[in-house]
Amino acid sequence: MKLSAIAFGILSTSLLLSSSFTHADTEQAVTISHELEQKVIEWRRDLHQHPELSNREFRTAKVIAAHLEELGLEVQTGIAYTGVVGVLRGAKPGPTVALRADMDALPVVEQTDVPFKSTAVSEYRGKEVGVMHACGHDLHMAMLMGAAEKLSAMKADIEGTIVFIFQPAEEGAPGDEEGGAELMLKEGLFTQHQPEAVFGIHVWSAGTVGHIGYREGPLMASSDQFSITVKGTQTHGSRPWGGVDPIVAAGQIISNTQTIVSRQIDITKAPAVVSFGIVEGGVRNNIIPDEVYLEGTIRNFDMDNRAQIFEKLKTTAEMTAKATGAQAHVHIDEGYPVTVNDIALTQKMLPTIKRVAGDDKVHVNALVTGAEDFSFFALEVPGLFVFLGITPEGQDPVTAPSNHSPFFYADEQALKTGTELYVNWAVDYAKLSAL
Repeated sequence: MKLSAIAFGILSTSLLLSSSFTHADTEQAVTISHELEQKVIEWRRDLHQHPELSNREFRTAKVIAAHLEELGLEVQTGIAYTGVVGVLRGAKPGPTVALRADMDALPVVEQTDVPFKSTAVSEYRGKEVGVMHACGHDLHMAMLMGAAEKLSAMKADIEGTIVFIFQPAEEGAPGDEEGGAELMLKEGLFTQHQPEAVFGIHVWSAGTVGHIGYREGPLMASSDQFSITVKGTQTHGSRPWGGVDPIVAAGQIISNTQTIVSRQIDITKAPAVVSFGIVEGGVRNNIIPDEVYLEGTIRNFDMDNRAQIFEKLKTTAEMTAKATGAQAHVHIDEGYPVTVNDIALTQKMLPTIKRVAGDDKVHVNALVTGAEDFSFFALEVPGLFVFLGITPEGQDPVTAPSNHSPFFYADEQALKTGTELYVNWAVDYAKLSAL
């Protein structure tokens, strides 16, 4: 997940829908045993001690595949390089649902003092780096492994098919490689299994352990990278009229592009951000260079606005440069789309979330300017993605080390909640579909 802050808001409305695994009209959630909870904790700690970077999750994939095979699931490996998929076919007819967890770690040197601290190293961009599950993907995998074990034990009563997706490279494929959810879909994952809905969980330091943040509609922003090369003509700093100054042109481009969000798109639909992160040009105080390089990011919550921002960024940069006699070459690298929770699906499954976590621990989430490639799955079929708090009780989530921090810490009590949420989503979706 691309790093961003998140705030847990206040739940304003609730639905009274309810369903359960039995045919009785009860609001009891399916729970996991203490024994299975301990297994989930052990899996999490093992995965945490052996983190692997994007598209390099070789050991991780073997551990997951072996577990799914032991449960008797149909197992596929090597999807999008290292992805693993397990398929559980219930004894009763029903819909197909997909449950997703991501697998990759980050190039971060762990600074926590937990006994299962990562000391792993790997190569990233040609350099040796420490590797850490600093975004909680180890918890995601462990929770989904636990859900697979629980649901497999319930196979005789399961209605429909459950697809367990263990996805690599959520943090982005290295270099020019493809990867992640987009590549899994490109290789035919949903064409083969055709789920009616897909569910995902992300643990988050900005929430107290066991609390769940959800939101109908857009939840997380799209994330796109752009670069602009401004071409001028080099000249002596004392004679600017002897050339074309790309620094002045670049400065005006930076300024003018800020009017895209503030003046050129309808921000009543959704907020957006255009930010520059790199400005490079020049080698000496008295030489006007012939080129300046700019790079930045675009974050947005509306797919139509996203397309408009792309178009207007290109036009604004090119026309601004032209007005100074320079040229601007714009490249936009499309990243992750907006993560959108299907409104009907969210409303249908909200009672399930509340039964698992408790009414007082379920909150409407603020918009998150970070991005997630779960978004690709949710563009194909209705999706529901929520945040699970992992900061211990009594600690202020606002000041807790954030995801991607070397001090990122997760209270393992959250694992039970997350595992049970996966289980109950699968069970309740089938029951509600039959109504």
